[in-house]
Amino acid sequence: MTNIQIHIPGFPRIGAARELKTALERHWRGELPAAALEQTGRDLRARHWAVQRLAGLDHVTVGDFAWYDHVANHIQLLGCEPARFGFTPGQDALQRYFTMARGDTGHHAHAGCAHGHACQQGAALEMTKWFDTNYHYLVPEFAADTAFSLHAERLLAEVAEAQALGHPVKAVLLGPLTFLWLGKEKGEPGFDRLDLLERLLPVYGALLAQLKRAGAAWVQIDEPILGLDLPAAWRNAFEPAYWQLSQAGAPLLLATYFSPLEENLGLACRLSVAGLHVDGVRAAHELTSVADWLPGHKVLSVGIVDGRNVWRTDLDAALAVLRPLCAKRSGQLWLSTSCSLLHVPYSLQQESALDPEIRSWLAFATEKLDELALLRTALAGADAANAADTAGTADTADIAAPVGTTGTADTADLTAALAAARAAVASRRASPRVHNAAVAARLADLAQGERCADRRASPFPQRQVAQRERLGLPSFPTTTIGSFPQTADIRAARAAHKRGELDAASYERAMLAHIADAVHRQELLGLDVLVHGEAERNDMVEYFGEQLDGFTFTQHGWVQSYGSRCVKPPLIYGDVSRPQPMTVAWTAHAQRLTKRPMKGMLTGPVTILQWSFVRDDQPRATTARQIALAIRDEVADLEQAGIAIIQIDEPALREGLPLRRARWDDYLDWATGAFRLTAAVASDSTQIHTHMCYAEFNDILPQIAAMDADVITIETSRSDMELLAGFGQFRYPNEIGPGVYDIHSPRVPDQEQMVRLLRKASAVIAPDQLWVNPDCGLKTRGWDETEAALRNMVAAARQLREEHAIY
Repeated sequence: MTNIQIHIPGFPRIGAARELKTALERHWRGELPAAALEQTGRDLRARHWAVQRLAGLDHVTVGDFAWYDHVANHIQLLGCEPARFGFTPGQDALQRYFTMARGDTGHHAHAGCAHGHACQQGAALEMTKWFDTNYHYLVPEFAADTAFSLHAERLLAEVAEAQALGHPVKAVLLGPLTFLWLGKEKGEPGFDRLDLLERLLPVYGALLAQLKRAGAAWVQIDEPILGLDLPAAWRNAFEPAYWQLSQAGAPLLLATYFSPLEENLGLACRLSVAGLHVDGVRAAHELTSVADWLPGHKVLSVGIVDGRNVWRTDLDAALAVLRPLCAKRSGQLWLSTSCSLLHVPYSLQQESALDPEIRSWLAFATEKLDELALLRTALAGADAANAADTAGTADTADIAAPVGTTGTADTADLTAALAAARAAVASRRASPRVHNAAVAARLADLAQGERCADRRASPFPQRQVAQRERLGLPSFPTTTIGSFPQTADIRAARAAHKRGELDAASYERAMLAHIADAVHRQELLGLDVLVHGEAERNDMVEYFGEQLDGFTFTQHGWVQSYGSRCVKPPLIYGDVSRPQPMTVAWTAHAQRLTKRPMKGMLTGPVTILQWSFVRDDQPRATTARQIALAIRDEVADLEQAGIAIIQIDEPALREGLPLRRARWDDYLDWATGAFRLTAAVASDSTQIHTHMCYAEFNDILPQIAAMDADVITIETSRSDMELLAGFGQFRYPNEIGPGVYDIHSPRVPDQEQMVRLLRKASAVIAPDQLWVNPDCGLKTRGWDETEAALRNMVAAARQLREEHAIY
């Protein structure tokens, strides 16, 4: 007898119309009371649970909602808010939560803290990438004296909300080992955060007991680090930890995703849990082994629908995988998405302007729920057919009917749905718009001269001399990362232009005026290298994708990047090429407004790749090289227009690194090669910058150096310059700009704080190699705080020049 259930690891939080973003930003501006914000959360959760049940899911997922980040949720849930924030016992929990996420404007930097290291009492928690995605999580901070205590009121209230609406509940938690792994040690050397597991597990046990008493049918406990190369101590901690957690009596569904289990497969299968969820997209080759190793009494959940990309599932291929698994498990199988649907847009229903053919190739979050339901119906129908064939009874129409239905109409519906899915997959494979012979020919020609195609003409020391002679910059030169505040006027003009209410000429005049304003403000501040501010750009990837062949765009395909920050990734459906220059006119106009160097601002090929939904019918390396050639053409045109500094941003380079080290070399070879391909066309006297942020770089420093950018700017302020130490130990050969203030926080750091950071930087990097800049672009900030912070930054750079002139 078949027992196939469907569920998902998580659902998008932001809402169909980004309601969460709007509510959060209104609350932060003081326009929306906390009670109204809480009501928005309740409304969104109720709506999302209803969507799941309407699609036929057996359980709704509770606990995947977060005001800012699910890891931050667990910091409060487990009672380990960092002591440095100085929270008082009676302080509102939501206020504390947003202080950890965004910083506390009431505090200033100070020289030390209780844990014996320099820190910023009110600075926000560090933020970094969630495994190899473009989602950012807030990094827990652990010290030897970190204590844990249970604060489950909010989670239990959400469970009660779902139950009151009549939904069966599957609660979701981040597992204790993954929670510790994702954190960072603070304090005395030699402390290992794994040592905290013993005091953390009782809190998890108490939480599981409370969820069981609250009536949660299942608890999904996420341990994605089982897909990593774990040290032996971490691997060995799993079995005793999960034996202890099993004593609470809650049925646990251990969830892994993003990577194959490999050497951890047997470990995952024998843990003391009631079920195991595996990523059937990224670890498809392991499904048979998992089905063999997992004891028969445990649930096997297969993530057969891709939770990280937007292409429609090939249902025939999926069914071919699932049928033998279903047989192995005697008809007992759960179907799911590979991971949380946090990483895909909400629904295709609003995409009325999307090309109909391309639209037919896609499935967003709600469509993926329908795919799961269709797969279950098809599997159950096949099982019924086999049973009837064995018994020699039942009419064909009755045999194939989906579970819970009868008759030929339902059979016809299933047949039609499968036929439509099959036609969409075939249409995409055969479409002439996917392949461009000229692009293929250019790549083929490039391969023949590959050794010189991705190398600058001269080594860095020779280029450095030419660039310093051309630019004439002071020591500790100041610049910004590229974008300046996207004001209400800029956003209104862009929206009016999109609606057809503002013609192209008027829109262009408006943007040129904003560019002129940004240039003027930078000159008054005394910055050494200017940027045009990117007023005309909606997003650093979307802007370029809109001008490249092979890309298409949605109207409402938003996904959460962090907090209230949402992005609308392009869809790369075909071969990529650049029909015409994309940035030259704007940058050349800005350069004419000043005698100071103006940076041309481009997004690099790997970042465009990583922050897009990428075609899955060819290797990602091939798509990256196609994008690199398009950006290379833009570099050549900017240089021809007289631009002396060109920044090619690659913040996603580390993000794309495979989770298993065995696959690093291949990825880094083609990823750094794609960057070099963009820059190799530049002459010696043209200075190439790149920017990277919110990731750990120390383990790939040789490859970062191999990119051979003349200047790299990185995020370092949230880590108090910790990230820079690795660059110093490695003796990074080129110039570097460590960020001296966190642009994701509304805090305005003072001059003294930035001077302290620059002194730390100059202790590990030669002062004549150092640049002075913020952590990232300033698009999300207001002009008042931006100018105040940059004024302090310029003053800090001048102070360092004086100090080094003396010493």
